Amino acid sequence: MASCSSNLNWNPNIDVLISDSEDDDDETKPNYKGREALIFVVDANLYAEYERFAEALDIVRKALISGLLVNSNDLIGIVFANTEMNPDPYEASSVDNIVLPQNCAVFLPLRALSKSIVEHYLRFMETAEQEFGTNYGIIGNGGHADFAIMLRLCINLFENAGYNLVSSTLVYLTDRATPHPPNSNLYQRALQKAKDLEGKEIEFQVIPMVDEFDYEPFYKEFITLVEDGNIADFEPKNPEELRTLLSDRKLRQNVLRRSLGHFKLSLGPDLAISALYYKYFKARFMPRKVRLLRKDNSIVQQKRVIMVRKQSQETMEIAEEYVVKQSGGWYEINLGDMSIRITPEQINRVRNLHAPGMMLLGFKPISELPENWYYKPQNFMYPDEKGVRGSKCLFRALWERCLERDKTAICLFMRKRKSIPRYVALIPVEGTTAEDDTSKPLLSGDGFKIVYLPFAKHIRNIDFANWNSMQNDSPEEGVKVFEKVVSKLRTTFQSNFLVDPTVEALQSNILALALNIKTDNAGLSGMPDAKRQDERIAKILPRINEIFGDDVEVAKKRPATGASNANASKIPKADADSLQQLSYVQQLASNDTLGSCTAAQLRDILKTHFEVQVPAKMIKQDLIARVKELID
Repeated sequence: MASCSSNLNWNPNIDVLISDSEDDDDETKPNYKGREALIFVVDANLYAEYERFAEALDIVRKALISGLLVNSNDLIGIVFANTEMNPDPYEASSVDNIVLPQNCAVFLPLRALSKSIVEHYLRFMETAEQEFGTNYGIIGNGGHADFAIMLRLCINLFENAGYNLVSSTLVYLTDRATPHPPNSNLYQRALQKAKDLEGKEIEFQVIPMVDEFDYEPFYKEFITLVEDGNIADFEPKNPEELRTLLSDRKLRQNVLRRSLGHFKLSLGPDLAISALYYKYFKARFMPRKVRLLRKDNSIVQQKRVIMVRKQSQETMEIAEEYVVKQSGGWYEINLGDMSIRITPEQINRVRNLHAPGMMLLGFKPISELPENWYYKPQNFMYPDEKGVRGSKCLFRALWERCLERDKTAICLFMRKRKSIPRYVALIPVEGTTAEDDTSKPLLSGDGFKIVYLPFAKHIRNIDFANWNSMQNDSPEEGVKVFEKVVSKLRTTFQSNFLVDPTVEALQSNILALALNIKTDNAGLSGMPDAKRQDERIAKILPRINEIFGDDVEVAKKRPATGASNANASKIPKADADSLQQLSYVQQLASNDTLGSCTAAQLRDILKTHFEVQVPAKMIKQDLIARVKELID
């Protein structure tokens, strides 16, 4: 869009309309203007088994480093629960407005990560084994402090963070199945505090530091209350996978709260479902690109200024200038002597003729769709009760019906305003079970996978037998065999496991330079097992040998035998008897292969055929040039 023109005849008496066509009262638009906050609460009872305590500290260390490298704007805090003493935290003045309980120690308030904060935590880890018991200690009476007071402290830390928080996550690292005896008053107070977390929209994650962990006594009911779900649908997660996921990268907010947009699915006249759509794969956050000046390495700052100028028709000089906002530009169309000016507001009005939405067109068998469309990344759809009541019930009925009949719904989908409507297929997908790998980036839960269907212009029919080569004479059966090999070796893309080797090398260099931490960079991680890949294609290999034959191995050069051959003179490549013929020498010169002769042979050629005596100090290149000169 051309926002302005340097040749416009601007009249200063007529003001430019500054307007924006975006809907300010769009309640369904998600708010991304904020920061993510994460508080680690480490149970001091882990100190009794120092290996578990050290592992918990190491998980927090990896999360701090990951947050510093990936997105340092996010806020991270560290709290120790069930402690006997309460030392001053890092930047103690930041918690002056918070009442600190006796048995909870704030080690780090919610702060944006920096090198000094990470170094402060690394120094604490070096002396934790000897000094943690002296400085913090473990509360008596079985190590059970008031769990509800700890939750209140974390809520206060979130509320006093000083930033607009787009998500708040509380991670509790412990090895105890319940913070209090089941029949105590503290137990009931802790369950009541779960509704406060749900009302504040704070996500709660418990990370067991033991492989065998029982969720039944307390955390099953507590997590269900926080998530406002059904306790019968609760599925315990593998503690080892939770620790691995948290160590791999900083814990992100729940994907169900990070929708890409809201829309209505129209099923017919006066019948619609309110839904949200999400990314089908969780995005992997990479370091931001920074543009630097070559001279002084200062960061390049870009600033767009839209300037409208009035130009004199006689002197062609600029008489006046006027700065407008980006939304205050315009299009100008000249039709003869008449000039038509179109404002951005008018253009947006045309673009916003239709609101985002989806319309059901019909149903098709799932078998008619190929396994993959390499056209556009897929999305995922869940129902939403905020727009239309009863959407979850109707959504569930539609999902179950499509799943029973193996049908996919064909719809017309407009993702957002000012976008192009596209044809999509809604494929019913069942949620993950306890046996599935919970660390996979796929969304969990029952819903529809949104697959974008390509238009006719996006489909290409390629003949692989004659593709990209005029000399490709592979038989048709050979092409089909290798298509089977490719299908066997195909793996599911998982952005959470596949790591860019360049980013890994950059991370290891930054850690070694800034924090003096050396990491073993093994290269690209998450690649398939080579032995398992060989097992998959083992049955196809004999067929490949029948069609193409066995591979011919190239004979290897024999190494020199004996130490005396290391300093031996080079054996001449040219035939000594043939050099006695002038025609053979002329052929070597025309083929520019006189370099295959030794210096002694070149001197013999000059003496025999041209009766020329050259100095003994003349190098080989000069001898070759001399022979060519005499032959020409």
